[in-house]
Amino acid sequence: MTITLKNVKSASMAKYAIVLTKTSQKQLDKLDNALADVIIDAIIKLANNPRPSGCKKLKGRPGYRIRVGSYRVIYEIIDHQLLITVVALGHRKDIYD
Repeated sequence: MTITLKNVKSASMAKYAIVLTKTSQKQLDKLDNALADVIIDAIIKLANNPRPSGCKKLKGRPGYRIRVGSYRVIYEIIDHQLLITVVALGHRKDIYD
């Protein structure tokens, strides 16, 4: 089951659709509201530019990652469907386990 960012006006005008997996939604819900807002803003910006400067293609697993402070957002891009799936997010010491 996936959850989409429907209530964010920036996402509705974007090129790529953004989908959060159930796992990434739970990880986001556990964060402090101020931190979650910053991470949500970074995720929304991916809709217009799914490979921003500073993003890295992951080795050993599919997907990309962006840094948001000391947190990481791991996502996959499906270009032919114009879809970004946020797979996981969390603190940098825990996210790659």
